[in-house]
Amino acid sequence: MKQSRNGRASRQWAMVGLVVLIGINLRPFLTAPGPMLADIVADTGLRFSGVAMLTLLPMLLMGAGAFVAPAIEAAVGVRRGLIAALALLMSGSWLRLFATDGLILILTAMMCGAGVAFIQAAFPGIIKTRFPTSVPTVTGLYSAMIMGGGAFGARLMPALASAGYGWRAALAWLAAPVLVALIASCRVLPDAKAVRPDKTVTGSLLRRPRSWALMAAFGLINSGYSSLVAWLAPYYQTQGWTSAESSSLVAIMALCQASSALGLPLLARSSCDRRPWLLFAAAMQVVGFSGLAFFPTQGAWWWAGLCGAGLGGSFSLSIVTALDHLPRPEQAGALAALMQGGGFLIAALGPYAMTVMQDWTGNFSAGWLMHAVSVGVTALIYLRLDPTRYHQAMRSSGADRSGLSGFPT
Repeated sequence: MKQSRNGRASRQWAMVGLVVLIGINLRPFLTAPGPMLADIVADTGLRFSGVAMLTLLPMLLMGAGAFVAPAIEAAVGVRRGLIAALALLMSGSWLRLFATDGLILILTAMMCGAGVAFIQAAFPGIIKTRFPTSVPTVTGLYSAMIMGGGAFGARLMPALASAGYGWRAALAWLAAPVLVALIASCRVLPDAKAVRPDKTVTGSLLRRPRSWALMAAFGLINSGYSSLVAWLAPYYQTQGWTSAESSSLVAIMALCQASSALGLPLLARSSCDRRPWLLFAAAMQVVGFSGLAFFPTQGAWWWAGLCGAGLGGSFSLSIVTALDHLPRPEQAGALAALMQGGGFLIAALGPYAMTVMQDWTGNFSAGWLMHAVSVGVTALIYLRLDPTRYHQAMRSSGADRSGLSGFPT
């Protein structure tokens, strides 16, 4: 009996380690190009619209992929799906070594985005299944690793450049930590197929206004993240900052994201009502984006840190809140995947909207204000997420009996 308990504990800790290894690899491919953008543009001839594609197209794939991930998971299993997705992410990173022009660089970004799409869609359900009593804590850890990976990507590039690597070789080095996660996945994940999901669940979720509200909130928040990843470093480089200085700013933003992504779910775990912490995260973002717009050179580190802390807390708490809505892991995971799918489709537009604003006004200030307003709209959505009414928001109506089990009809 004791040996059996020790074996279960060892498997749980191995799974926690895998959460860390996989999470840390999901953002470096997005954050790494920013600090080296001047060299990339000089070598490839990309314009602002092309640079925006490095974030926009992967985010679109991360959104669209979430809708097809459940079918892939049911067909090939979680283990095979994750291994294939990690292999695609690793290949996209490594092939940047041969990115002789902007088109190839954009194609590698799309490969990475497609791999990440499956991983992000599958992981919330895995967490609720494997850690049913620790969902906020493990989700916070997973989210923190995602944000910490963003900081890792931003800081690694200038270090590699100082060591004599060109931007292509520096970006290709990001394949190495993905390889570690790939090997760990082969060893840790059980080789079992996923239970085939009920084909009516996604349709049933899409008939509920709450699903669309969660998608909208997740998308509006993460559009701020995608814009910061794409434009924070270039924004400050136009104001005379060096590549190393601007990359440090992106790293500070990402580290604050990681801290908040882990810390806020821990603070919120004592209550099933996540709204006070969601609103706190939103308030930090409004202050941060407003500071970037009006006082960019006074307190730049504070504005980046506040944006990061607000974004990180919102990301992890949004996943926890979606998982809270339904008691069955496969259905809660489907809702979280749907939220991310629709949300990332919205978030992908952030960098492009910033480009349009920059073209119209000649600077980025209007774009940062746009995100501050978007966060304010999101806060209004958060106010409606009363946990005592989750069952009413998700239960089947008389006209919809295809629905979701675990709550009364």
